[in-house]
Amino acid sequence: MIDSSGARQAVLEAERVERATASAEDAVMSMADFHSWFNARTRANTFQVDRIPFAELSGWDFDPDTGNLVHASGRFFSIEGLRVRTNRPWMGEWSQPIIVQPEIGVLGILVKRFDGVLHCLMQAKMEPGNINGLQLSPTVQATRSNYMRVHGGADTKYLEYFRPESRGRVLFDGLQSEQGSWFLHKRNRNIVVETEDDVPLDENFCWLTLGQIRRLLLLDHMINMDSRTVLACIPPALTGPQGQEAGDDPFTRAFLRSLSDHGSAVHDSGRILSWLTELRSRQELVQRRVSLRQVAEDGWRLGSDVIDHRDGKYFDVVAVAVQASNREVAAWTQPLVAPKQAGLLALLVKRIGGTLHALVQARSDAGMLNVAELTATVHCQPGNYADVPAEHRPRYLDYVLTAPTSRVRLDVLHSEEGGRFYHAQNRYLVIEVEPDLAEPDDRYLWVTLHQLTSLLPHSNYLTVELRSLMASMRCLAQRL
Repeated sequence: MIDSSGARQAVLEAERVERATASAEDAVMSMADFHSWFNARTRANTFQVDRIPFAELSGWDFDPDTGNLVHASGRFFSIEGLRVRTNRPWMGEWSQPIIVQPEIGVLGILVKRFDGVLHCLMQAKMEPGNINGLQLSPTVQATRSNYMRVHGGADTKYLEYFRPESRGRVLFDGLQSEQGSWFLHKRNRNIVVETEDDVPLDENFCWLTLGQIRRLLLLDHMINMDSRTVLACIPPALTGPQGQEAGDDPFTRAFLRSLSDHGSAVHDSGRILSWLTELRSRQELVQRRVSLRQVAEDGWRLGSDVIDHRDGKYFDVVAVAVQASNREVAAWTQPLVAPKQAGLLALLVKRIGGTLHALVQARSDAGMLNVAELTATVHCQPGNYADVPAEHRPRYLDYVLTAPTSRVRLDVLHSEEGGRFYHAQNRYLVIEVEPDLAEPDDRYLWVTLHQLTSLLPHSNYLTVELRSLMASMRCLAQRL
């Protein structure tokens, strides 16, 4: 049975690697200095998040005609109802609350070279749904309503580096999807910009190398979701491990070959694109926005302080009052989606011809824009399937839950987007499987990491959860 001891061992190993490579990395600050700085930022700022009844929300209210939970400005986001019809054999139709946020926000990381070493400008930021208060976020993490200052608060720091007139060099710029289970057609702009400017450093920001960030990705609830999705998009030529990190371990060599374009792949890129297009063509996903009060007909209860499902599964919608000393606005209230339990994201991998391959699935979620996207082998909330017949449980779920520790290559807990979700977390796992494990059906395919990376410049190909997993996997060669 897998447990969290693997993650603890990973942290110890990461610290050993840090001691061994610190002098060669030429980082602006050491890892010890980073932790001192991060702890100081936690002490210097005050945060408080309290659950409140919906009636105590300020600026938010239930629309008298639709029952939708909306903001008085008509901006930010709303909680509405969604009816979904699919052609899958089990639970093909359902209704649910959904976050509707048509605005495209900016998730941007500013990078700069110090003594030839690339550093990322990261922010210690509090979000109301974070499990532990502060986490490391991108340089800029802002919705359009936020950076247009609809809230009446302070300007978004460093936003000028991500505007069209910026003097920086754009390394990546693309629209990426967010959680299709809870958002309707949500996308954010993921952008990485390199600058040569002398950037004034705010006290809540720090410069970290990609190697340091990879080590921090081994820590539970340290690097937030918005950072992970942008980190996954940084071009591989800038993120690849140094030669001294590779070692002679067969798994490491297979992993590095998978990241490069020199590894041998089971399927070529044309086959992958055709496979996904075929699945999208025959998968039915019909979405219809309805009023929030209409979802009560399908088992959702609209209470005074929570919207939940009568089966006790899935998620709740709650309201919170927030106080935060390091945000553009010091106090506010808002609704949040609160999952009932932690999710599980497990990627099964195996070596084929000396190149590591990952078993990905094409998955359809209620709010997806383009029918289906690639995600991890197992992508679910296990508690939702406790009483479900075996034939309808997610494929490989039981395999993952009973995998021997010796096969677990990565095991870490990451928080999801704390600005919209309350204490949402997923367990991210990479498990190396037996060589004879085959593709179970036409919704799964063995692909290399380089092939997945090559899809990132295109929108709506990889789920945010798979991108998070890919960012976390970059530490594997560094550990071994």
